[in-house]
Amino acid sequence: MITVNRLIHRYPHSEKNAVDDISFHIEKGEIFGFLGPSGAGKSTVQNILTGLLPLQSGNVTINGNPIQKRDRRFFEEIGVSFEVPNLYEKLTGLENLLFYATLFRKAGLPPETLMDRVELADAKHKRVKDYSKGMKQRLTFARSLINDPKILFLDEPLSGLDPATGQTVKRLIEEQREKKKTIFLTTHNMFLADELCDRVAFLHEGRIVALDTPKRLKLSNGQQIVDVEYIAGTGTEKKRFSLNDASALKALSDCVQTNKIVTMHTMEATLEQVFIQLTGRGLD
Repeated sequence: MITVNRLIHRYPHSEKNAVDDISFHIEKGEIFGFLGPSGAGKSTVQNILTGLLPLQSGNVTINGNPIQKRDRRFFEEIGVSFEVPNLYEKLTGLENLLFYATLFRKAGLPPETLMDRVELADAKHKRVKDYSKGMKQRLTFARSLINDPKILFLDEPLSGLDPATGQTVKRLIEEQREKKKTIFLTTHNMFLADELCDRVAFLHEGRIVALDTPKRLKLSNGQQIVDVEYIAGTGTEKKRFSLNDASALKALSDCVQTNKIVTMHTMEATLEQVFIQLTGRGLD
């Protein structure tokens, strides 16, 4: 569906590449997470894929077509949600969606229905300038669905949302996957990526440092831990064992065989811990 080969991009007056020779492929119906801290190059890649920045070096094909040859049909088939909402503030939320619906030839999803799905039905006649940041973010997400696109580009879709409305947007993203839509998700929210993405790429200083399923990344890079609580005398004791160390595995086996176990829990690394291990820095 989306193929990127040896993509390079440098901004004017910069001494280094914002995107530095990256390659990846996204299958149809896949949620592909593009993860990294601010300044890693995530938004630059999305802007190239959506036609907002020119292709300087490398090859990009979307649905089999070179990005340089995109035409109106390309924009009919994509939906884009930006981290910073770009809406018409003097129009109401519903008027924004009605306007954007007129830009597409094909009939998409009803604006009133979308307002309801992102829980903005009660605010549909309110001007966007009076919306909170989270409301604007939800409206921007709804706009990305207005043409019922085949491909979604989502940049930090949960930015500014509280947990409840965040769950609403996550359910809508999962619905798009069920409809076999392809989703390119850029975020520094590792918990969101772990929950939603089929595969993720870690971007650090413009380069991809790892690309795999969240599960395999955590298993191959993180340290697996087992916490054991057992009866000792009149009370209980707790011990932690590493599954990556042979001597610790033997100690765990001895503990289980010689004590009455109360609880036993495995703990795997988080995606953020794996990212720190691979890059030496966090996501802030």
